[in-house]
Amino acid sequence: NDTGAGKHWSDNEVRALINIWSDEKIQQMLEGATRNKEIFEEIARRLMKRGIDRDWKQCRTKYKNLKYEYRALQKENEHLGNPRRKMRFYDEVDCILRRQPLDPSSWGCESSSLLSGTKNISDEIK
Repeated sequence: NDTGAGKHWSDNEVRALINIWSDEKIQQMLEGATRNKEIFEEIARRLMKRGIDRDWKQCRTKYKNLKYEYRALQKENEHLGNPRRKMRFYDEVDCILRRQPLDPSSWGCESSSLLSGTKNISDEIK
């Protein structure tokens, strides 16, 4: 009985998660929420509608990891002399955390592939 725990997220899965996270309603719910299981259950339901099978814990962990990596890079890049490093999906996470509108058309993927949840094994990330 594989729960999918530890399963790598494909780029399309991460894009779908980011797309849902960028929803103003989801952002408002996450803002200041300490008990957020219900929010991530909603995110998992929305992913399921796109054909992506992830539970709420996986969604929360991925969300937290994206935010952590983004903030760590921001801090690192603030130091003078450090070359500006970026992470995968940096621009998308940056837009969300700075409360700027996301433009999925600039992600280099078609919205149909974003919604289909197709997996590209060679592009999988943790």
